[in-house]
Amino acid sequence: MDRAKSTHSADHDNHLGERVDDPLIDRLHWVIRQAIRVLAVLMVAVILWTVADVVLVLYEKLSTPPFLLLDLNDIFVVFAAFLAVLIAIEIFVNITLYLRDDVIHVKLVIATALMAIARKVIVLDLSTLEPMYLFAIGVIVLALGVTYWMVSLRPGN
Repeated sequence: MDRAKSTHSADHDNHLGERVDDPLIDRLHWVIRQAIRVLAVLMVAVILWTVADVVLVLYEKLSTPPFLLLDLNDIFVVFAAFLAVLIAIEIFVNITLYLRDDVIHVKLVIATALMAIARKVIVLDLSTLEPMYLFAIGVIVLALGVTYWMVSLRPGN
């Protein structure tokens, strides 16, 4: 009975597995796997594009007077560009892990969401925000942080 449970669990986790009894479903799984591969290629293009954007933003900020100096707003713009690259890389890792394992790695997805909201927090302009918006961002950060902590407590993480 334990073997049946573990087989069922493995089948459930591997929902886009290579072999299915139904040839139509097997072919559809293949199509979906190819679509995921296309997404991985496109994400690499996005990463390269955002790296080029970081270079351009840094060049523009450093080449305008005063030369080779960044004010606080410029630093936030550069940080936002860097963090966008890191978020794109995390999404790529999510895609490639999904292709490899056919399992959504919940901890990594939550970590990616934390990085995305951290980017938002880092570049917030507090002078223009409504208090309710700031409160909502705080709730999201807290919820993701608690979720990440809880997922980390699970055995095997």
